[in-house]
Amino acid sequence: MSASLSSSAPLILSYGFSLFPALFFFIIFLCVPHLAYSACGKPPIIFNFGDSNSDTGGIVAGLGIPVKLPNGRTFFGRSTGRLCDGRLVIDFLCQSLNTSLLNPYLESLGSTFPNGANFAIAGSATLPKRVPFALNIQVMQFMHFKDRSAELAATGANNLIIRYDRFGDALYMIDIGQNDLADSFAKGLSYVQVVKRIPSILAEIKNAVKNIYDRGGRKFWVHNTGPLGCLPQKLALAKNISRDLDSFGCISSYNDVAKLFNEGLRQICVELRSETEDATIVYVDMYTIKLDLIANSTKYGFSSPLMACCGFGGPPYNYERRISCGFPGYRVCDQSSRFVSWDGVHYTEAANALIASKILSTDYSTPPVTFDFFCQ
Repeated sequence: MSASLSSSAPLILSYGFSLFPALFFFIIFLCVPHLAYSACGKPPIIFNFGDSNSDTGGIVAGLGIPVKLPNGRTFFGRSTGRLCDGRLVIDFLCQSLNTSLLNPYLESLGSTFPNGANFAIAGSATLPKRVPFALNIQVMQFMHFKDRSAELAATGANNLIIRYDRFGDALYMIDIGQNDLADSFAKGLSYVQVVKRIPSILAEIKNAVKNIYDRGGRKFWVHNTGPLGCLPQKLALAKNISRDLDSFGCISSYNDVAKLFNEGLRQICVELRSETEDATIVYVDMYTIKLDLIANSTKYGFSSPLMACCGFGGPPYNYERRISCGFPGYRVCDQSSRFVSWDGVHYTEAANALIASKILSTDYSTPPVTFDFFCQ
């Protein structure tokens, strides 16, 4: 490892990696938006609900919390409010449809919503349900958005808004639950106590789908949660975990809870399909995609899968709670390197590109429909 330091920039760390995996991944990375040919016969409309995994700037717009460079450095060249060096998975999915990236619902300046809106806010969970910006609150915001759209349509402003009849054609994406589990562990709850909370978390997700369904939504795309125990943040902060590490170096108990949550979410989707006969509800196995990336990182051209690119502290995790990415003292890996984790919690653009390509393959979706099914 070599390091270079200047007085006007954070420490930049560079890590070597073999040429072939890097070249292999670079080819995939360039082609990701084109891996799935979009067969949309009408302009796609997407409404997204979730947390920081899919927040495209809501945390800045809604709470004014600064998200500074180097966030956004890779693709945008500036911070956009995404907790990533570039694009998120949802950005790649939008690009696969040749539609613009989703604007945060709470962005008041310069935003239009021709292809939907993003209600996801970093830090969001399902419970408690009446605390901004819980999933329940996000769904209530959507309901207001839809009602307000109808009011504006009545004034003849159809060119500025989504037509009311298009809400039934839209895709409703949900990616939430990670913070419910992570926060439970952070508060000192035991494995058993966290497991007991899972049914309540799942009930909120089911209620969200049913509330949107009752408002005309018919096409849903639900992501399960990733391997929580493989996040550098959790590995750095958890205590007495040496006997709880699996063969990949991840915290077994955390991942076991994630798998229990995911099995419950899969079952919820099965129930919803039987209760909403005219709806399509797609369950996407993000856990398997992300664990495969971590377990086989070298094959995909990545290095140090359990270490944050941007943070503080160096190996093995480069995470320090008091010195987070973008704040004084942080260190960031060289832009040419390939890390899985960006800041200890969120994935890099390079990782997100690969994850998106796996989603678009339909191999991890139940039922195995293409992402553009809703706009054909």
